[in-house]
Amino acid sequence: MAAQNPQDQRDQPIPIFPPSGDEAVSPPPAPIGSASPQTKTPPVSQPPEPKPVEVQPQNMQSPINPTPPVFQTPPSAASGTAINTQSGLPAGSAAKPISEIPPAPPVDKPPEVVATSEGSKPKKSFPKKLVVISLLIILLLGLAFSIWRFILPSLGIMDDGEATITWWGLWEDETVVGPIIADYEASHPGIKINYEAQSKEDYRERLMNSLARGEGPDIFRIHNSWVPMFKSELSAMPSSVMTAQEFAQTFYPVAVSDLTVGAEIVGMPLMYDGLGLYVNEEIFNTYGKTPPTTWDELLELALELTIKDENGVIQQAGVAMGLTENVDHWQEIVALMMLQNGASLVNPTNNLASSALDYYKAINRRFSAWDKTLPPSTIMFANGDLAMYFGPSWRALEIADLNPSLKFRVVPVPQLRKDDPNEPDLTYATYWVEGVWERSERAKEAWEFLDYLTQKETLIKFYTQASAARLFGEPYPRPDMQDLISSDPILGGIIRLAPNAKSWYLASRTHDGETGINSRIGDYYLDAINAGDTVSALQTTAAGVQQVLSQYGLVSTTQTQ
Repeated sequence: MAAQNPQDQRDQPIPIFPPSGDEAVSPPPAPIGSASPQTKTPPVSQPPEPKPVEVQPQNMQSPINPTPPVFQTPPSAASGTAINTQSGLPAGSAAKPISEIPPAPPVDKPPEVVATSEGSKPKKSFPKKLVVISLLIILLLGLAFSIWRFILPSLGIMDDGEATITWWGLWEDETVVGPIIADYEASHPGIKINYEAQSKEDYRERLMNSLARGEGPDIFRIHNSWVPMFKSELSAMPSSVMTAQEFAQTFYPVAVSDLTVGAEIVGMPLMYDGLGLYVNEEIFNTYGKTPPTTWDELLELALELTIKDENGVIQQAGVAMGLTENVDHWQEIVALMMLQNGASLVNPTNNLASSALDYYKAINRRFSAWDKTLPPSTIMFANGDLAMYFGPSWRALEIADLNPSLKFRVVPVPQLRKDDPNEPDLTYATYWVEGVWERSERAKEAWEFLDYLTQKETLIKFYTQASAARLFGEPYPRPDMQDLISSDPILGGIIRLAPNAKSWYLASRTHDGETGINSRIGDYYLDAINAGDTVSALQTTAAGVQQVLSQYGLVSTTQTQ
């Protein structure tokens, strides 16, 4: 079963200024007051009348040389001699003829433009195009560095090139998952798997909130019945990893049905689990009984194996059924019975539904083989005071921890008597799958990792690793691996009917919270079980169930009216 998918940012366009480039450079105009080189000075026959010399303003600058002209101060002026403002000569001096006036200081001339050949263009100034290109290269290099240094690490691409995939798991700890991850990382040096074992408390809400914030993990575990709640967050498996046809050939049909949305596969099962009938071997051996194969046989055994004291208090119960408050997994038991009887769980308003529910209730109301004074059924069975108990495989681990000396085994669930012996037996599945986040930046790599986990060799190692830490590992999700565990005293009874398993939204202990689909639908069925009139109560149940399902698009609005 990250993080958050930030919106893509677009690069701002970089303006490119057009180069001045090929324009010819015109020679600068001659300095003001300078003589043209082609103009000859006429000879002076008579000295002209002396004219006052106008002093040029000192803030004038050459049009070519930005440095202001430097005027030389006459020595007499430098020594403090007064200057005649009209003539520019020292005060008291007579005006001299222009020929005797000292020449003006030289003005720097611009360099002459020399043509290399007739008709050729003058030399160009420093090319601006080269400057612009250089700036663009610098900007692009800076952008590339920023992406490599800051953006890629934020997306999980490490500085060393590794892509990190975060996996939220349930039930399995690092000691079991770690060796599998290490093998994958060794064969895929560009991938790093970050496994985070999650607490079951409020798991569904925490996961949904994380995904809503854009911080979700790349891979997360969900219950098989949660697909409608997570549909918008689930990535479709790429056909390059596994086609829909290959998926159907690899896993049990119930997984294909549960994990198909439209034409797409939205989850990968790493295990299978379902309902089984636990039997106390010591009680059965004491009374010389064999496990039941039909519901009629189960009822008969339940009455025979129930022992009460002189006050009518149950000391040993035959089977845990009939109530909701102290019967663990009553949801799965009721769903199984109704499906076997051909009833609709979506619209349980006919006799097929009410007769199945009445049978369940009769264990308590009619036969008093179970009552509300007894402890929860799991505890009752672990204490050795319950002959038959319904539960999935993982309950065996809890029971063994509570009472290591208890001798028990699991057999397939009872069936209705069949007119056609070829009619397949039916069981009820409740299991967990892995999904890939739709907004993950590493969705393809995540799917490839999940595909690796479902290979036979990997599943066997996974199971062996788990069995070293507890009683057994997770049952295999593949029909072609069924024989590997069919003789197991616990898993054999669970896996034997897996090819014919059905599932629905009545499921217990999924930790989906008060607003989850399991809890809401379960509440409507709970009311029907506790009601006196089953037929009328199921009318209310049908309306409530369809209202819940319509919110996920599972039934049309016309069905709810």
